[in-house]
Amino acid sequence: MTRIGITGHSNLTADSVPLVRRALAETLAPYKDGDLVGVSCLARGADQIFAEVVLEAGGRLEVVLPSVDYREAKVKPYNLEQFDDLLMRSTLVRYMPHKTAGREAYEDANEAVLGGIDRLIAVWDGRPSGGKGGTGDAVEAAHDRGVPVDVVWPDGAHRE
Repeated sequence: MTRIGITGHSNLTADSVPLVRRALAETLAPYKDGDLVGVSCLARGADQIFAEVVLEAGGRLEVVLPSVDYREAKVKPYNLEQFDDLLMRSTLVRYMPHKTAGREAYEDANEAVLGGIDRLIAVWDGRPSGGKGGTGDAVEAAHDRGVPVDVVWPDGAHRE
């Protein structure tokens, strides 16, 4: 069984989504039809695209939610249907011990993902994080732990 986690930008432009989806499918292709487990916090953007690609590849999805109120507090109305669909299709949902979403909850969720994976995929433009808990921070933390990181940022991808 190979456990792969995701970190990445939530603010991908609409025309970047198919590029990122294709790049993630290529990155996960060697694990297709194996014992792939994808671990995601299900944030919009990279996390949800990764979750969909894992399921399309025949893998299992495990979700780590930062807080009990994450869905109500952070998932935008236009994204609820996709979020709920992925949540229902996951084999395991784990909540961090926080009632409300916030910086500490996100940091704990990132730690939980990093602590339970063999590799990390980062949908990342390579720029430093704006604060603790961003994509760049997750990549740095993975390197510090010795977790291999595959950076995915296809030509033509952009952030909003």
